[in-house]
Amino acid sequence: MAAALRASAAPDAAAAAGAAAITPELIDVAHSLADAAADVTARYFRTPVPVDVKSDASPVTIADREAEAAVRKLLAERCPDHAIFGEEQGYLAGGSSSEWLWVIDPIDGTKSFITGKPLFGTLIALLHRGTPVLGIIDQPILKERWLGVAGRQSTLNGAPISTRACSSIGDAYLYATTPHMFAGETEVAFNRVRDAVRIPMYGCDCYAYGLLAAGYADLVVEADLKPYDYMALVPIIQGAGGVVTDWRGQPLLWAVDSQGDVTACSGEVVAAGDARTHQQALDLLQWK
Repeated sequence: MAAALRASAAPDAAAAAGAAAITPELIDVAHSLADAAADVTARYFRTPVPVDVKSDASPVTIADREAEAAVRKLLAERCPDHAIFGEEQGYLAGGSSSEWLWVIDPIDGTKSFITGKPLFGTLIALLHRGTPVLGIIDQPILKERWLGVAGRQSTLNGAPISTRACSSIGDAYLYATTPHMFAGETEVAFNRVRDAVRIPMYGCDCYAYGLLAAGYADLVVEADLKPYDYMALVPIIQGAGGVVTDWRGQPLLWAVDSQGDVTACSGEVVAAGDARTHQQALDLLQWK
């Protein structure tokens, strides 16, 4: 599986190849997956669901588990040869010749979900040979859905969106989910960026990336992420005219092994609506 999912060409060429293979049927599948997850999460939102604690100390609810199960059921019916990685149930290999991997986070922002804040989202990504070429952010309570497909303009509820110009990081509005996601070297590096922007803000999870893609924010800098936290965001931000990489400026790919090893990916992500702000953020991060 590692060989099948490892990009064998430059990222732009790999994305172009994947984009060419994205059919209307695959886009319809992605929307159907988001609809299935939304039916579950909307039903449980602001109800007294029990909260369990996973081994990494993060919370999980029946809504997370049922939403992912609904997505997996649909994928088994409509894309039975594709591989799947979901945050709650892990990796499921596809057919021996499959070049496709669906990456699912049924509720990105479970802490927001369990405290009644409607800024969580379902993340659905489709990777072709390790490159994210389709992504959805779905907010089922506000009924907002971002769609990104490599090589095409991103949309919000079907309407084209674009990032906004921001030539100087000193004018940027910055988001990070929480300052507690940074520690040690990442905290020192993040603080340099935080101190350089106009306004730092916290607390939106994946919704912040949607705001950036729609032209309402300028910069998102985060650490301690897993591939299911950001793979869906890549086509959306790029298709809106933005830039998203790791802290070294490298593209966000996922060459998973046969067990779906999430530790192989960078946990540090920086997204910007303007390439100039992105470069200034990279310079301030000065990442090793």
